[in-house]
Amino acid sequence: MTTVSELPSPLTLLPRAQAGDEHAMNHLLTAITPYVARICRSITHDDGADATQEALLAVYRGLGSLREPAAFYGWVRSVTVREAIRTARRYGVESCCSEVDSQEETNPLDAVHISDVLERLSQAHRQVLTLRAYGLNEEEMAEVLALPVGTVRSRLFRARRRFQEAWQPSAA
Repeated sequence: MTTVSELPSPLTLLPRAQAGDEHAMNHLLTAITPYVARICRSITHDDGADATQEALLAVYRGLGSLREPAAFYGWVRSVTVREAIRTARRYGVESCCSEVDSQEETNPLDAVHISDVLERLSQAHRQVLTLRAYGLNEEEMAEVLALPVGTVRSRLFRARRRFQEAWQPSAA
């Protein structure tokens, strides 16, 4: 049995997978599954497995449309976030997008404070802050959330303000 660490790089598998090589496609999807699952869990919580499956299926179906291999991970991130939000909406997840899964090294206590502050924000504010944390710009967020760009900008502005008002890292 092959482990994920023994698989070729997704970028080397990409051209073969796009050309219809099912073996390369399987390896590619296996290689990106942890990345996709981490994003989905942070957005959907308990429905992370369903969102991961939907996102991987969307990647599988849309891989032929990807023209620039260097944009692969950004494209996968966008597809994953979109599918995770769709799954969260489908299941009516109230706590959608309440955790920010950061790849940066942070103080564990800060992560607890951040999660606490995010939980106190409205779902709409949590969504835009989480999407911003994943690197989406206002236009991308508007597309994912099916909202006008102006609405996204005002939500982001208000969400940042509410977060700053609630953030008191050293008050404890």
